Amino acid sequence: MLVSDFNFHLPEELIAQEPLAARDGSRMLQLEREGGQYADCRFRDLPEMLGADDVIVFNNTRVFPARLYGRREGARSQPLSPRNPAARDFLGGRVEVLLTRQSSSQPNDWDCLVRPGRKIGVGERMVFGENHELHAQILARGKFGERHLRFQPVEDFYRLLDRIGHVPLPPYIARADAAADRERYQTVYAGERGSIAAPTAGLHFTPRILDRIRERGIQAVEITLHVGLGTFQPVRVERVEDHKIHSEAYSISREAASLLNHALGNRKRVVAVGTTTVRTLEHALREGSGSIRPGGGTADIFIYPGFEFKGVRAMLTNFHLPRSSLLMLVSAFAGRENLLRAYEHAVSAGYRFYSYGDCMLIE
Repeated sequence: MLVSDFNFHLPEELIAQEPLAARDGSRMLQLEREGGQYADCRFRDLPEMLGADDVIVFNNTRVFPARLYGRREGARSQPLSPRNPAARDFLGGRVEVLLTRQSSSQPNDWDCLVRPGRKIGVGERMVFGENHELHAQILARGKFGERHLRFQPVEDFYRLLDRIGHVPLPPYIARADAAADRERYQTVYAGERGSIAAPTAGLHFTPRILDRIRERGIQAVEITLHVGLGTFQPVRVERVEDHKIHSEAYSISREAASLLNHALGNRKRVVAVGTTTVRTLEHALREGSGSIRPGGGTADIFIYPGFEFKGVRAMLTNFHLPRSSLLMLVSAFAGRENLLRAYEHAVSAGYRFYSYGDCMLIE
């Protein structure tokens, strides 16, 4: 299966650069898996579109300000020609670091992406914050700009990140993060800190929408998967089967596992909010040989057409990038041809795409 089979044309103006004023004001494209029919709806209608016996599952991970802007230690800014800003930034020593995963054995060690990657070598030291509050050193290098670095210990690392870090908006949002993104690039039910990207299907929910879901007797369950490189890493191979996905940490409480196993045993419809929720549930079902065990682990499951879903029967998801692993996952669930036809309609109808965009309900 070729990665090029998952391509589609998207006009740049349909890539949402800002969130809507109202979280629940998004459009929603309903897609039926069986026959491929689709219909234009509003997200606010979702509670009434769910069945009373449905179980809706959320990923309650919380995004932290994982992007750091700093400087190579000892580098000094110097006046250079504005015609070459890249050279100005490099010679001025500016660096950008995106934290992707904390070491389980060394809490001061992190995997990260560094820019300019080719210019930052092993042993390089960097400082972050206006007053150089945070120091780090590159310990090792990996592929595609990945680095392993170690921070000098500080009293409260995450509190410092909250002050000097930036919201890790995706690269297709062509602007700097703003103060409003601290709240909008976060679900209203976010609880467990650890993600470098939002589970964006959840960004549409408001407390009122959640109340309406509960008022209809629909059971809501929360699990956790911390979004990392596995979710947004580009697919750099030609054949889908050759792609290797990064693992991401997840956890499922005893109560959540019990509720989900009861729902599956009674053939209730499990509605997953977002691709990260889908990956967590399907990984856990395979690890548990058909049931979900409480506890945690790392999910490295790569879902693409031909995959047999064991638990998820409906999915709420945003629109995804061409040739991405997320598009392949949704294609596996909806059918590639069905999905690409629905995307073609979404483009012609002016739907907003990607993280701050509109959504789909696939059932």
